[in-house]
Amino acid sequence: MDCRVLGEVSENPYVLLLNDLSLIPISHYFFAFLSFSFAFLYHFLEFHFLQDLFNGFRGSPVSLTYNPSSPIYHGVVSKCRILHARYLATPWLSSPHFQTVFLSFFGRPPAFSYRRELFNLSDGGTVALDWLLSSDVLGGVFSTNNTIPKGDTTPIVLVIPGLTSDSDAAYIKHLAFNTAKKGWNVVVSNHRGLGGISVTSDFFYNAGWTEDLRTVVSNLHDEYPNAPLFLVGLSIGANILVKYLGEDGDKVPVAGAVAICSPWDLLIGDRFIGRRLLQKFYDKALTTGLLGYAQLHQPRFFRLANWEGIKKSRSIRDFDQHATCIVGKFETVDTYYRRCTSANYVGNVSVPLLCISALDDPVCTREAIPWEECRANVNIVLATTKHGGHLAFFEGLTAAGIWWVRATDEFLKILHSSQYMHVQKMVSSGAQSSLDSSIDQGPYVNIAEDGMVAAVGNEQAKENRREDVLEQQKTHQRKTNEMVSGEQDDHMIKPEPCLAEIVQSSEQATRRQDSKPLDVITPVRRCLDLLSQQSRWSFWLLVYVSIVTSWPLVGSALQIVFRKKLRNVFPAA
Repeated sequence: MDCRVLGEVSENPYVLLLNDLSLIPISHYFFAFLSFSFAFLYHFLEFHFLQDLFNGFRGSPVSLTYNPSSPIYHGVVSKCRILHARYLATPWLSSPHFQTVFLSFFGRPPAFSYRRELFNLSDGGTVALDWLLSSDVLGGVFSTNNTIPKGDTTPIVLVIPGLTSDSDAAYIKHLAFNTAKKGWNVVVSNHRGLGGISVTSDFFYNAGWTEDLRTVVSNLHDEYPNAPLFLVGLSIGANILVKYLGEDGDKVPVAGAVAICSPWDLLIGDRFIGRRLLQKFYDKALTTGLLGYAQLHQPRFFRLANWEGIKKSRSIRDFDQHATCIVGKFETVDTYYRRCTSANYVGNVSVPLLCISALDDPVCTREAIPWEECRANVNIVLATTKHGGHLAFFEGLTAAGIWWVRATDEFLKILHSSQYMHVQKMVSSGAQSSLDSSIDQGPYVNIAEDGMVAAVGNEQAKENRREDVLEQQKTHQRKTNEMVSGEQDDHMIKPEPCLAEIVQSSEQATRRQDSKPLDVITPVRRCLDLLSQQSRWSFWLLVYVSIVTSWPLVGSALQIVFRKKLRNVFPAA
């Protein structure tokens, strides 16, 4: 079967709309100018250039955090030269603020055109899948007749952008072009309402909305079962990626994944972005983007949220209060952040996952990185650099390349040629948890650190997913749109049942145990095994505390016992 990827995307309507100066308030440019000016000043105040000069422009080594027994590190990452080398930021862009601003306003992306496929979801929503085939890059000529055969084995990389970004973002284009150039196919899954696509239902996406990603991944796996599928999430897209991998565990049909500049903990990120004066400029700029996105979809926001409160919002948290909490029926803004935080799901990730973050990221603070959780999971390797900014990581004297793009391509290439790619485990129809995933808590509104927002969720979706689990059916409705000819093909699609569940670590340990009859010792042994898995130091500390606290009682008993025995052996004269 041929791939239904049709139409060249030459002009993005969303970009054209944003280019209309009448739709963008003057304050957007004012705060952008201030942010750029402060970044330029901060660039010299932090003395990054002088530090690189004294170091002989050798750069800083990449710090790797991993489990000592991790097969992913020893079998894959240990062979990645880029991750074991040094990262040297472009000398005149060594400041994280300068890098981030330069990426937003310039970026220097490669020039190419996507093939667009419109994907209809079961609730009536629409997402745009933008494809870049290896034949488009290697062949040098764009042809609408190029298709992907049903049995093709060429790896596919699915990219999840940040919440304010689409396939036209500079960092997305850098990744897509370099990946396609090495012979792989790339597809960018634009979020609902982005990429020039209208919001066609009351379902929207947010920082923790994984259902759309789950449906797209399932469909790609069904369409091209012989093609290994890899995922790359960026910024909030990385948060969605990690949360999805943790929710579904072994059941995901994904061979490997990479998370770039994830915020990890949205609650900590919210505190961080309002802490300092410079971070408040980022907060203001992102809020302006939120208001612009809400204006594009005003009719639905007016009906689902407090529109007057949205217009008066001066920070991301203000916007969450007037939009996210009302539409999503969250008790507080912090409730939304906690439910959508991906750090809670790190321990259940069963797919080889490389995470890359910059310690000087001005948007996603290093304080939110789950260091110990990543170290405890044998499937995760965390790579951190001293510099890089947010999604920037420019390198070279002319800032022509992005470091994390090269690192991602090398990791995926070595993983693909190894024996450590993840293979989906089949789950019986009765293997369901009693706990519901947080994605069932809709509807709510997306609040992005990238600056985009939308409402999500619906009680009807939850009922539909339960019916899917009971019936175990897959009927799909899919529509592809040819941008050149305007022809549309309808295909029946229905997402796979939602199996994402939040499971406590103790319950996970229970499922891993052998099917032996329960006895008195089993719960104690299970508890000790779980403690030893979490931390050896904590385990031995617990043993020490147990001995010290129980010794007075045990010692007294032993003294009485041995005293009687000694009297029998040595009777008093």
